[in-house]
Amino acid sequence: MENIKYFDHAATTALDEKVLQEMMPYLTTNYGNASSIYSIGRKAKEAIMLARMKVAASLNCKINEIYFTSGGSESDNLAIKGIAMANSKYGNHIITSVIEHPAVLNSCKALENMGFKVTYLAVDKLGRIDLSELERSITRKTILISIMFANNEIGTIEPIKQIGNIARKYNVIFHTDAVQAVGNEMINVNDLNIDSLSMSGHKFYGPKGVGALYVRENIPFLRIIDGGHQEKDKRSGTENTAGIVGIGKAIEIATRNLDEYNEKLREFSNFYISEVSNRISNIKINGDSKNKLAGNNNICFAGVDGSKLLHELDKRGICASSGSACSAGLINPSHVLLAIGNSPNLAKGSLRVTFGKENNIEDVKYLVDSLEEIVTKLRKV
Repeated sequence: MENIKYFDHAATTALDEKVLQEMMPYLTTNYGNASSIYSIGRKAKEAIMLARMKVAASLNCKINEIYFTSGGSESDNLAIKGIAMANSKYGNHIITSVIEHPAVLNSCKALENMGFKVTYLAVDKLGRIDLSELERSITRKTILISIMFANNEIGTIEPIKQIGNIARKYNVIFHTDAVQAVGNEMINVNDLNIDSLSMSGHKFYGPKGVGALYVRENIPFLRIIDGGHQEKDKRSGTENTAGIVGIGKAIEIATRNLDEYNEKLREFSNFYISEVSNRISNIKINGDSKNKLAGNNNICFAGVDGSKLLHELDKRGICASSGSACSAGLINPSHVLLAIGNSPNLAKGSLRVTFGKENNIEDVKYLVDSLEEIVTKLRKV
């Protein structure tokens, strides 16, 4: 479609042209298997090592602490299931929150079916966990805490450093799903006491189908895909060399330009929230305005059906979301919006707008004008 206005960067991002250029040789001439010893195989292996160095540099961790996966969901599964099963001799208790991504929540549910015990922490109206409740929840059998860095639906950033400090105090492993945060926030895993972290390339202008998992060295975890001995025997399967090269280049670009990128997104978000607040009545702004991702904005419009709102926006060439992309098509209200205190009816009228680098202020103005007209129309109906 011509003239698409894309405001759903939390769902996915367009592949950066520089990333594509970096990937192309490994889709064409340097197509060798990285496990092979001939020249194009060695070139693939060298390219993977360079990408591993770039990802490690972005997190301030060691090269051997990075494992490549197929994306954020696999990274979450590998971290949570792998760490829990490898450390089960020390205990069987895991702590997470009620607003995690389904990749975390369903991994925890699977572990519950295996006999593990899981505590699901509540959040306040801004979407933040209570640190005192976290500390009270830790027992002698607690082996893992998994709390997301930033929420995908409302953008709230959790108190990660304090969580890391608590985990370290009680000698509990701390994993964070940072799929939304990487490429949007500077992350130093040592300063934050993070033991394990998940990321996904397509959230920061890299390719789909590739992710990475950081696990601090000396923390045992079991692989969940059996096969060959790739990724230091922790993730079997022929490496997606082009994708890995892509995530390496994408994170290098994102880290280099982060301050400028966030300044632009913050300008758009401030304008958007101000204009919508002034021009449309009966709205509820979700999330923590002081501690959130710069480009993430979630608003509930009372008396409006979110699916109809998206349909009307789509007719005007506007791409947005009514919550998590993984929940698209489901009629149930978002578990995140319910957890922060919204009623089911209000939650069904939510709109998530997430800005990105191809947006400009004229796009945002078009979005606000369209929203004012559409919400007025839908409320009359």
